[in-house]
Amino acid sequence: MADAAVPAAKHLLAADIGGTSSRFGHFLLAPDGALTLSCQVRLSTQAAASFDELLAALPAAGFDLLPAQAAAAVFAVPGAVVGRRVRFANIAWKLDLDALEARHGLRNSACANDFLAQAHGCRLLGDTAEVVLPGESDPGQVQAVVGAGTGLGHACLAPLPGGGLLVLASEAGQTAMPFVGPEEAAFAASLRQATGEAYARRDTVVTGGGLAHLHRFLTGDALSPGEVGRLLAPDSPTAAWFARFYGRAVRDYALTVVAAGGVYLSGGVAAKNPLLVRHPEFAREFYASPTYGDFLRTVAVQLVRDEDVGLYGAAAMARGLLQA
Repeated sequence: MADAAVPAAKHLLAADIGGTSSRFGHFLLAPDGALTLSCQVRLSTQAAASFDELLAALPAAGFDLLPAQAAAAVFAVPGAVVGRRVRFANIAWKLDLDALEARHGLRNSACANDFLAQAHGCRLLGDTAEVVLPGESDPGQVQAVVGAGTGLGHACLAPLPGGGLLVLASEAGQTAMPFVGPEEAAFAASLRQATGEAYARRDTVVTGGGLAHLHRFLTGDALSPGEVGRLLAPDSPTAAWFARFYGRAVRDYALTVVAAGGVYLSGGVAAKNPLLVRHPEFAREFYASPTYGDFLRTVAVQLVRDEDVGLYGAAAMARGLLQA
C-alpha cells in the first residue's frame, strides 16, 4: 500500500513596513502550524514613492515569492488600521487593500498595525529576550509591548478567560509627552519650535528622531540618529536623558494597561543601542510612581533585540487568516 501523500507546506507573505526600512519575508507554514522563514529581503522605504513601488522592487532584490503565490499575506504598517484603506503614519502613503489584491492576485490578505505584529512576534521570540529589569513575566497576565524606532509603538497582549489571546494596538505614540522641571521644559519648547506642533508627542521624543533632537539640544551638534548612537556612552548626558524619557514612556504604558505579566521592549533604537534601556536612568524613571512603585518593581522588562520580530508577528497573523 502506497504511503499517504505528505501535505505540502503553504506559502505566506509577511511584511513589516517601517518609516526607514521595510522587511519582507517568505514563510513556509507546515501542516503542524510551524513557521519557517524561507527568504527575506530588506528595502529602503524612503527610496520608494509608494507601497506599490516597494512591492514592484521585490523580484529584483531577490525575493522568491510573488504575491499571487501566497496562500495568505499580512502587511504590518505604521499607523491606525481601520478597515481596508490605510493611511500610513510617518510615511506619506495610502494603501487600498482591495485594489492591491486585484492588481497582484492576492488572497486572504490583511493590513495590521505594526505594533500589533510586534506583539505577536514577541510571543514567538520571547524566549530570546534579554532581561532589562527583573520581575514577573507571565503570559497568563496582560503584557505590554513598547518600542522606539521611527515612531514609538505600543501594543498589549491580554489573555481571554476562555483561552486564547486578545492583542490590542495603540496609538499612544501620538499622545503628549510629559516633561518634568525647567530643563525638560526648555527641551520641549525646542521640539515645538523644530516641529511646528502645539505640543511634543511621544513620537517626537522617544524615537530615533527624538534622539537626534535631544543630542542637538544638549550639545549643539546636528547629527543623524545613527551618528548619535555611535557616540553614546554611560556618562553621556544624551544617553541619560533619553533613558529617562524611555523609562517614563514605558512606565506610563505599563500602568495604562496594568501589565502585570511584564513588558517587552522592541524597536530599532534599543536593539541597536541597548545602553539606552540598561542605563540606571531608565530603571529609576520606570519605578518612579508615587502610587504604584511597588507594583512596577514586580513587572519584568525584557528587550527583544531581533529586529525581525515584526516580520515573524506578521507571519503569525497570516497563519491566523488561514485558520480562521
